[in-house]
Amino acid sequence: MTRFAKSALAALISLCTPLAAPLGVTQAVQAADLTIYSDEDSGVCGEAWVLNKITSRFSYQVHHVPHLPNVQITDFQRIHQHRYLPANDSWPIGRRYCGATVSLSDGRDRTIWYLIEEGQGFASIGDNVEFCVSGFDRWMVYNGRCRVLR
Repeated sequence: MTRFAKSALAALISLCTPLAAPLGVTQAVQAADLTIYSDEDSGVCGEAWVLNKITSRFSYQVHHVPHLPNVQITDFQRIHQHRYLPANDSWPIGRRYCGATVSLSDGRDRTIWYLIEEGQGFASIGDNVEFCVSGFDRWMVYNGRCRVLR
């Protein structure tokens, strides 16, 4: 699927979100006014849909995981891709490993590591994003200090 087709599909899904809510396909639009600072072209890692998904899921995480501070992501800085594993015959899912610094609503900056998996979205439509903010992986899902996503 081309990048244009994926973008068009993502736009169509976002228009249908109110209709898809009963199916569990919801997409919060909270960080629409994020300012992205980057010294270089961050490519897919800095696209708005990726940052919005991270911001929305981070908000859900801090509200539903016990003993995490009630903060929000307010800004992304120094967005970069540090590894790309393209899809091939032996590795069918293309993966982009990205990193950035996030500013939180409490005034602190934290390192964030995230992974974009091509074609692994809901029902294999679109891409999936997994992320880990340093200090917020209480249950060690991504190993100590977000090691799995680095």
